[in-house]
Amino acid sequence: MDPFALYKISYGLYIVSSLKGDHLNGQIANTVTQVTAEPIQVTIALNKLNLTHDYVRESGVFSASILSQTAPMSLIGQFGFKTGRDINKFEGVAYRIGETGAPILTEHSVAFIEAEVVSELDVGTHTIFTGKVIDSQKLNDHEPMTYAYYHQIKGGKSPKNAPTYIKEESSEFGGEKYRCKVCGYTYDPKVGDPERGIAPGTSFSELPEDWKCPTCSAAKSEFGQCGKYKCKVCGYVYDPKAGDPDAGVSAGTPFIDVPDDWKCPICQAPKSEFEKEE
Repeated sequence: MDPFALYKISYGLYIVSSLKGDHLNGQIANTVTQVTAEPIQVTIALNKLNLTHDYVRESGVFSASILSQTAPMSLIGQFGFKTGRDINKFEGVAYRIGETGAPILTEHSVAFIEAEVVSELDVGTHTIFTGKVIDSQKLNDHEPMTYAYYHQIKGGKSPKNAPTYIKEESSEFGGEKYRCKVCGYTYDPKVGDPERGIAPGTSFSELPEDWKCPTCSAAKSEFGQCGKYKCKVCGYVYDPKAGDPDAGVSAGTPFIDVPDDWKCPICQAPKSEFEKEE
């Protein structure tokens, strides 16, 4: 069986929220689905270890804020990679209280749904809650964030408690690519530079110190690592092609050129907590 075939299933990205007394909590979810039209009902799947799961079960209500593509990674990190047992996830977040008492995001979401739980189904690690929708509203015309957009454009990863989490196996490492900071040429060890006597399979570190960029003749010192780097804390992957525009790091910036005080946009881990993705 190929588990990565499951990546072809389409999902959205949501913040599912609920309450317990005076306490509010929410989490990132990608499994929010409308299942009936009359009455309008939706299902959500929550990991039993998550605090939001307990809040939904006890209160019998939940909201689902449909995230916009404008949602910053810091917001996703706060609700997806941190626990409400340690922090107030809604601190610094724009929200309002809905008809059910559950919080609803008013920024970085395109619409919301509120529902009352009518049934639940135990599916092992998760519980599927079915809710009758009692309120919903479109907030703006922004594009909703899909799970594919989160992975491919934002460079995001699935939390280990997500129902769609699949452990990624390391692939065979064929050598690290380096990009010329002057012209953008990429040195690929698999290809080498045969025109200058550099055989395929030659790593960048093995290149002669007087080797120069084949395109613009820039010195070897003008090259930077252009591979992806993964956060050891939360799994976020920094992709030089995308950069981190929310933090002022433009697309095309090699990891080596990212400022030393830059932090993971998901969990705020320092740059030193990143390692080359193989």
